[in-house]
Amino acid sequence: MSGYNAKLGEADVELSAIRAQGSGGQNVNKVSSAIHLRFDINESTLPDEVKVRLLRTKDSRITTDGVFVLKAQQYRTQEQNRADAILRLNEWITESTKVQKKRRPTKVSRAVKARRQQAKKANSDKKLRRQKPDF
Repeated sequence: MSGYNAKLGEADVELSAIRAQGSGGQNVNKVSSAIHLRFDINESTLPDEVKVRLLRTKDSRITTDGVFVLKAQQYRTQEQNRADAILRLNEWITESTKVQKKRRPTKVSRAVKARRQQAKKANSDKKLRRQKPDF
């Protein structure tokens, strides 16, 4: 399983327009172009195992009530920010539900150990040659 492809309904996501941060010229105090997305994980139509996996992720955007909060303000228009917010939510769900491949522990090979010992011996010999001769 590579990750759950979310197909969210309109009722799953709550979008509201807010004013974007930062400089914006004459429109900065008049136009609400940023989008504030709220996604209640517990109340969504996602399967239960996906909900549990999402709630278990260590993400600062998830509140204690299990609501994922996202702010999209990259673009100048509300429509672009709305599309960006939904796209980022879908990407987050897909990434959070990916199953990691189990790690198989490996051993250091005998040849690698032998090469390491040879290198240590060569270094030791080099340092011995630097010493004053002992007559």
